[in-house]
Amino acid sequence: MVGPNATKGSQLKKVLTTTDLVLLGLGAMVGTGIFVVTGLGAERAGPALALSFLLAAAACALAALCYSEFASMIPVAGSGYTYSYATLGEIAAWVVGWSLIAEYGLAAAAVSVGWSGYFQSLLGGLGIHLPTVLSAAPGASASGAQTLFNLPACIVMLVITTILSLGIRESKRFNNLLVLIKVAVVLMVVIVGIWYVKPENLTPFMPFGVSGIVSGAALAFFAFIGFDAVSSSAEEVSDPQRSLPVGLLGSLAICAALYASVALVSTGIVPFAQFVGVDDPIALVISRTGVNWLFYLVNIAAILGMLTVILVMTYGLTRLVFAMSRDGLLPPLLSKVNDRQIPVASTWGLGTLAALIAGVVPLGTLAELINMGTLMAFILMSVAVPVLRLRRPDLKRSFSMPMPFVLGPLSVVICLILAFSLAWMTWIAFIAWMAVGLLFYFAYSQRHARVENLE
Repeated sequence: MVGPNATKGSQLKKVLTTTDLVLLGLGAMVGTGIFVVTGLGAERAGPALALSFLLAAAACALAALCYSEFASMIPVAGSGYTYSYATLGEIAAWVVGWSLIAEYGLAAAAVSVGWSGYFQSLLGGLGIHLPTVLSAAPGASASGAQTLFNLPACIVMLVITTILSLGIRESKRFNNLLVLIKVAVVLMVVIVGIWYVKPENLTPFMPFGVSGIVSGAALAFFAFIGFDAVSSSAEEVSDPQRSLPVGLLGSLAICAALYASVALVSTGIVPFAQFVGVDDPIALVISRTGVNWLFYLVNIAAILGMLTVILVMTYGLTRLVFAMSRDGLLPPLLSKVNDRQIPVASTWGLGTLAALIAGVVPLGTLAELINMGTLMAFILMSVAVPVLRLRRPDLKRSFSMPMPFVLGPLSVVICLILAFSLAWMTWIAFIAWMAVGLLFYFAYSQRHARVENLE
């Protein structure tokens, strides 16, 4: 079995283990979802936010089964793009790849903006304040003063880009250390917080009914995006057939359990209505407990935790673009590697672009568009698995998705429900993004593609 140019051209070094992949997945997911989305989701679902997280995780789990089957068969860089290329053809692959570029690139920028908010809050506690004009994207601050550029968000993106340019071995060490720290802090939040839960805050459990749970899940979905970035590392994994399914499903399961636990404890300590307008919900929860040392630890963990999300999303973006360039759909410069086997041009080019976006685009403008790109990729991946089962039932599969003709369509339905729960402006923005992508495809990619079908 051969993917599109998977065995030709530039190659990447195999240095990642199963443990690295699980930590890579946790690095992508444990961060913004817990430290930011918990408050926003509570406004929509109330105490039933825990169910919203589990519904969003279920949608991701179905997609993860699809990714796992393909990752065990096509262990090369490119994630869903490469898998759809091998099954649904070039145009479908382009749509998936273009959607994932939006997911990874905008997510890295969005989390950088969130990181900037926590970082400036920490500096403010120390009596240090940045000039207002450099504190946020163009617009007006809460005080009415004019802002022009989010300098901390831009700088942190460039720092992460520098780390990635040093090599995957160095990047994974950085990620693994920070992941262990932030997971330990999240567990402490649950263990300490459970003693301060007031049962009356959890009643009624579903104040907005099932529609509130679904609405909360559409937002909570943002907390899980990035697990698919694990599959982008396939070409750098020592034993991809065994390690990739474990990395994808293992990190997702751990994250879902953490999110549901934190949601229950948080809404049990603070009435859900009091989360409205709160940017640091977990810090609010801990402040209500009076455990001061944990309050400061949570703020530091939020800053460290978001760093790994930025790193993994940027890493996934560079490997996706590397694969698309190697197949001829993007300029060849983006798939060239240096003597350390790092795609330097794509790493620095994309990292710099994300840094500029983080500097000038507000967080709210980015979030839902990220979800839409991810859902589109998941839908096509959920279609691809049953299609390949029909076309090539003879292929050896180290990992097989159970009941593909049931779970595949179910995944499509859940993703569509979540997509239609997003704002109509998000649909317009996504359609515009896809229109630009298709114009580029027909103007450049179609003429330069080096097609190699599944054999």
